[in-house]
Amino acid sequence: MQPTQRRIANAIRALAMDAVETANSGHPGMPMGMADAATALFTRYLKFDPADPYWPDRDRFILSAGHGSMLIYALLYLTGYERPTIEDIKNFRQLGSPCAGHPENFELAGVEVTTGPLGQGLAMAVGMAIAERHLNAIYGDDLVDHRTYVIAGDGDLMEGVNHEAVGLAGNLKLGRLIILWDDNRITIDGSTDLSRNEDVVARHAACGWHTVECDGLDSGKVSKAIEQAIADERPSLIRCRTIIGYGAPNKQGTAATHGAALGKEEVEAARAELGLDPVEFTIPDDVLSAWQAAGQRGGKDRAAWQQRLEASGKGEELIERIAGKVDDAWLKPYLDKLLGELKPVATRKASEMALGAINAAIPATIGGSADLTGSNNTKTKGQDPLTAENYGGRYIYYGIREFGMAAAMNGMALHGGVIPYGGTFLVFTDYARPAIRLSALQRARVIYVMTHDSIGLGEDGPTHQPIEHLQSLRMIPGLETYRPADAVETAECWALALANDGPTVLALSRQNLAPVRTEAAVENLCARGAYRLRPAQAARKVILIATGSEVEIAVAVRDQLEARGIGADVVSMPSTDRFDAQDPAYRENILPDVSNREILRVSIEAGTTIGWERYTGLHGLRIGIDRFGVSSPAEDAYAFFGLTPDRITSRIVEMLQKKDRT
Repeated sequence: MQPTQRRIANAIRALAMDAVETANSGHPGMPMGMADAATALFTRYLKFDPADPYWPDRDRFILSAGHGSMLIYALLYLTGYERPTIEDIKNFRQLGSPCAGHPENFELAGVEVTTGPLGQGLAMAVGMAIAERHLNAIYGDDLVDHRTYVIAGDGDLMEGVNHEAVGLAGNLKLGRLIILWDDNRITIDGSTDLSRNEDVVARHAACGWHTVECDGLDSGKVSKAIEQAIADERPSLIRCRTIIGYGAPNKQGTAATHGAALGKEEVEAARAELGLDPVEFTIPDDVLSAWQAAGQRGGKDRAAWQQRLEASGKGEELIERIAGKVDDAWLKPYLDKLLGELKPVATRKASEMALGAINAAIPATIGGSADLTGSNNTKTKGQDPLTAENYGGRYIYYGIREFGMAAAMNGMALHGGVIPYGGTFLVFTDYARPAIRLSALQRARVIYVMTHDSIGLGEDGPTHQPIEHLQSLRMIPGLETYRPADAVETAECWALALANDGPTVLALSRQNLAPVRTEAAVENLCARGAYRLRPAQAARKVILIATGSEVEIAVAVRDQLEARGIGADVVSMPSTDRFDAQDPAYRENILPDVSNREILRVSIEAGTTIGWERYTGLHGLRIGIDRFGVSSPAEDAYAFFGLTPDRITSRIVEMLQKKDRT
């Protein structure tokens, strides 16, 4: 006889209690409360195959409430994924275990995205749903026809990014997106009444969502709600009324089950309450068999899909798109043409020019902007909007939703088949930063087109002028940050961003910049991170290190120094990370040993000077801005802060003279 759905669900509760108790760390309450809803989803509806966890047409499942990570770990183990093993689960939250404190997509197949920062899992699910609809528009129902399911908690729906994501999904009518809301009415501080009085369901309905409510502790009623959601053309919110920590007789329904182990006595009481095996980490054979059978449901669907793929004539193309394969064949002809018609141009405009070639050559790119399309220059000729009426479009109007845009792009990238890029002002990376950090942590190939990168944006003033932003972005591990100096460097940086298997920030100017690269190179020089743009003619006494719009200033300073008989190299450094990754011989060639005080190193960047001592040394000169900006035309702002060739040359000469006297 088959075990009941409740007995099957209780396997999740048992593993969650035992793992958290053994680790003495974690969140048992959510997995225990949502076990029945998750059982309904995984045993009846979710399309997946543990034997091929990266099958492109699988449904995507996202545990947005990542603090309840034992829910997904239990589900993966029970349904037959290779990992986690029961030993992995016994080592929950321990060093070396793939069962990390929060689900991490790089640790386990079946964990689609990294969650834990609340709200972002749901927002990434919106991006996954966008990617599915876009690919469906291209390849049709036979090859792309899946849904995105999310389990989200009260905290997910409180976070500001949820409002952005819900609005975007409703506007795009993403009917393949289904959210199961764990409405247990408890947060760490206590009842949600302490902090919320909004009608969450009505808010979603107002944004164009289908909504339905059910008893989240009854898998049959959850199933009916899921069927209603599947039948509706709108994105769906299923309100699952649950009890946090369900089954723990003395603590269920309270914050005591939220972020701490239940305690030995309560675990034993819960075992008795739920009729569980008294031995920890033990699942009855009939229950485990039922779960494994559920995990095998998708095998037939996958095999049928594989046959359709092979018969379609599009199989190789789709698989290559999902794998993210691109090349830079567009780059050389584009640069050859560009070098024949050089003129001053803002790097934001140079980015648009490069994108014209990129979007024509690489159909996987999908652009967008957070309501700054005309300023970010992210839309190219012939790029139709992606809308509810045209999912085949390749440009998304995200609205004023920087965080939501960045999170959605993470989801799109991790879904596979698309390469998202999106724009806003560099200063507004502050709005998007949590998602940018997750881009890096997850190795999501997202390209952030961040324009208006300095005081060069002019009259909008200190609120819009980045100061600390470039260095703070450079500090994020795994995030490649580029600040190109002209149109040639911009194209090279775009090629590197597309080749990168992780996220990239392109920091681009509002103001026109003079061409500094005027001849073809045998390699992508920006790939080195830094290179000698102009060598010294006289005996070298100075090395000028500059980025972006300040490179042309450095070239002018070099010319003034050479006129005085002072030899100066100009080093363009579009990427500090890439330069740091070069071999020691190359780095020594570009920046000879900093202990050699015969050479003065000078950094020039219209931002904070903090961090540049890494390249100038303690005895070098760091020219930048260590305060907020000013509201004025760009030229006046540069003069005010001393970022002009004359002022910089004077400071360098003065410093050289002091060195000579000592």
